[in-house]
Amino acid sequence: MTGRRRIWLTVGGVLLVVVVVGALVFQPWLLFIDKEVDDGDDASEVVGTASAGLSDTAVPEASGTVRTRVELASGSFIDAEHGTSGEAKIYRRSDGSRFVLLDGLDTSNGPDLHVWITDQESGGGCDGCFDSWSNYDNGDYVKLGELKGNKGSSRYEIPEGADLTEMLSVVIWCDKFNVAFGTAAIA
Repeated sequence: MTGRRRIWLTVGGVLLVVVVVGALVFQPWLLFIDKEVDDGDDASEVVGTASAGLSDTAVPEASGTVRTRVELASGSFIDAEHGTSGEAKIYRRSDGSRFVLLDGLDTSNGPDLHVWITDQESGGGCDGCFDSWSNYDNGDYVKLGELKGNKGSSRYEIPEGADLTEMLSVVIWCDKFNVAFGTAAIA
């Protein structure tokens, strides 16, 4: 084998390895694959809006055998690293449990996406400054689980005892690259 051919084979082999590793890390095909979900709304009946927002601790009374709930907070998603729309709503049920409803969510799919409630402002808190979409893990946050689907409606239970009084936004968070796909102000 000639020296020139050996160099081209080596360069080609290195490029192939770089492309394969890059594809495995970035998973670009996910940008073209949508995962639709429809958990449907909770079976409980909405009976009002909490006057004190997230710090409200009142539990709505059940109406006979029908569980009820109050809305603690809600906000519309805004774009972060990816175009995102839909609503985030936080409810407390008559049994005291709380959950987040992502309603009409439409965002990009991606690797390692999660739903968080954070104490960081929606929108990055610095009006588009450099790296403003990666600050959501700088403070306190409550992890609610993996994003069930990038399109549709889904529910995420809030852990019992989680303190939401200082929380400001719901975030679709990419753990792999430490960036927000979209955020919704809840305070």
